[in-house]
Amino acid sequence: MSRRRWVVLGLLVLGLAVPPASAALPEPVPVPATRDRPAAYVPPIRHVFVVNIENKGYDETWGAGSAAPYLATTLRRKGVLLNKYYGTAHNSQPNYVAQISGQGPNPDMQADCQTYSTFVRVSTVDPDQAVGSGCVFPADVPTLPRQLTDKGLRWRGYMDDMERPCQHPDPDTPDPTQRATAEHNYAARHNPFVYFHSIIDHPAYCKAHVVGLGRLTWDLERTSTTPNLVYITPDLCHDGHDAPCADGRPGGLRSVNSWMERWIPRILRSPAFRKNGLLVVTADESDDPQSDASACCGPATSANSPMPGILGPGGGRIGALLISRYVEPGTWSTTPYNHYSLLGSIEEIFGLPKLGYARDPGVDTFGLDVYNSGWEQ
Repeated sequence: MSRRRWVVLGLLVLGLAVPPASAALPEPVPVPATRDRPAAYVPPIRHVFVVNIENKGYDETWGAGSAAPYLATTLRRKGVLLNKYYGTAHNSQPNYVAQISGQGPNPDMQADCQTYSTFVRVSTVDPDQAVGSGCVFPADVPTLPRQLTDKGLRWRGYMDDMERPCQHPDPDTPDPTQRATAEHNYAARHNPFVYFHSIIDHPAYCKAHVVGLGRLTWDLERTSTTPNLVYITPDLCHDGHDAPCADGRPGGLRSVNSWMERWIPRILRSPAFRKNGLLVVTADESDDPQSDASACCGPATSANSPMPGILGPGGGRIGALLISRYVEPGTWSTTPYNHYSLLGSIEEIFGLPKLGYARDPGVDTFGLDVYNSGWEQ
């Protein structure tokens, strides 16, 4: 974490700102009335692949002279670029949580959960927001993974450089993965699944679903082994967070580019993607709150934080690239979207009710501006 971010954390402290049979399933979490079929404008996508890079504003990643030419040029030609796609908070951790639950940030989350603290809830307010403090949400807070499981759909989180399945700090202790070392670059705060008791309180379930990145190679071999949701988090070097990396590699977008060149072609060649897949590549947030804490849409505050972006309403403009047979290559969408839009769009694809701030009337989900290949004709 940069020195400037430690200054911001000081302000926060002051108050200014289908698993295997052996994997036992947790009890279902109540959610709003279910939706059986996707909306008419949603194509028949059955596999969604999500990849997040770290702390990169729109111009840095997608602009002329990007240090990631494979991403910004080669891949960009294959899909639709959402040039008004925004993060929902600063710092990193609440953006990942937003993508899989629709929960807004609180000061502990905005401080990147330096302590792996239990979320102490005092109430729940609309739309499904747990009000309180801490990082690991109670077991009855709904999540996208549990929605998928309850509907008989499959998901996995693939965590680069994770040493063991479902790796997370001990409860209510400092998080030892906050800083990379030459040997270890996994960051728990970039793994949203371990911030929900509905997942981690069931070890067999968690270990079957939150796995190392190496498992992806095998899972991509056949459509039948590829989950409906494939959520990939590169490590602190490969996601561009560190520059240079703890082991001396360059980091930043140069390391993002190398990682993308290795892993993205495997996804694009996979039978599941080629049949009915959608790849989403975005960032968690812009560089930092000082450079861009803007928002596009949805709530300007959160139930637990008057300033989700610490110094503004959001996580800044970051952009997102979507690639699919249902997307026209080399196109743009200027519709404002954010991480809550991504969650709601995934839920629409799989016929699920929207959770949390994905239900906010100011949050749009992907429409024919994104699914623009003429597939519906």
